[in-house]
Amino acid sequence: MLDPIAFSIGQFSVHWYGIIIGLGALLGLILISHEGKRFGIKSDFFMDLVLYGLPSALIGARIYYVAFEWENYKNNPLEMINIWHGGIAIYGALIAAIAAAVIYTRKKGYNFWRIADICAPGLIVGQMIGRWGNFMNQEAHGGSVSESFLRNTLHLPNFIVNQMYINGQYYHPTFLYESVWSFAGLLFLLWLRRRPFLRAGELFMSYFIWYSLGRFYIEGVRTDSLVFAGPEWLASFLKTTWSPMSSFGWGMMEAGKNIRISQLIAVLIIIAAVVFIIIRRNWFKDKVRYSDPIVPQKSMKHAPLTIEGKPTPEG
Repeated sequence: MLDPIAFSIGQFSVHWYGIIIGLGALLGLILISHEGKRFGIKSDFFMDLVLYGLPSALIGARIYYVAFEWENYKNNPLEMINIWHGGIAIYGALIAAIAAAVIYTRKKGYNFWRIADICAPGLIVGQMIGRWGNFMNQEAHGGSVSESFLRNTLHLPNFIVNQMYINGQYYHPTFLYESVWSFAGLLFLLWLRRRPFLRAGELFMSYFIWYSLGRFYIEGVRTDSLVFAGPEWLASFLKTTWSPMSSFGWGMMEAGKNIRISQLIAVLIIIAAVVFIIIRRNWFKDKVRYSDPIVPQKSMKHAPLTIEGKPTPEG
């Protein structure tokens, strides 16, 4: 087993979990800043955005997880802040980070959807790398599998196979599935953002659709899903939608209660994102495309006008 602690200074230990999450955030920031320069937005803007968003995301992810696992934390309040022990929820992180980003972009006079589009590839990079923090902690894995499945079917290297051996049993490396899915999503988003038909907000929505689609199916084999007791028709719908994965020899893990929260949220996000794109394209007059210049609203008040009455890029 790999040591989850990178190094120690006295009684203070630095965990690989935090280092990996920080590395993911840094690489995501570099990617975002590079794209922002194309629109004349300085790197400092995105650095400040990360300073708002990253702490908000970590706090939101922890609050979300603790809220749904309250029985395990109510008698041990200090454990609530030990985020390096694992136990965060990506959807909680996204909710908090988006709220922080909305406040920050409005304060700076930018349209939120334009900035969110630029940030979408950086977000998926952070998730792609951050999942390796779960790998180091041996958490967020799937159900039990054979060693042969890992070595001969998935052809995984020894260091991954060995790390997936937990308490005498091998497990699905769901961290790896999600990381690979996010990498494919990154390539898709980088291709999509150069398409001339793409409109403001649609790259961000495409990120949500891609990530949620993968998360829905990967969640079905995880053993640590947040769950609740819901109507049987909804549970049946989710299981039926997931069932194509059984053709790969995967079996949905029993989760105690019948509704996996992340699966339900993934479906709702996909539906909401598709509806957002359809409504924005057909009923809203806002036809701004991803490639159009980004002009802060504060600057537009003093911008020189063209014949059509629209602000010039220099404005």
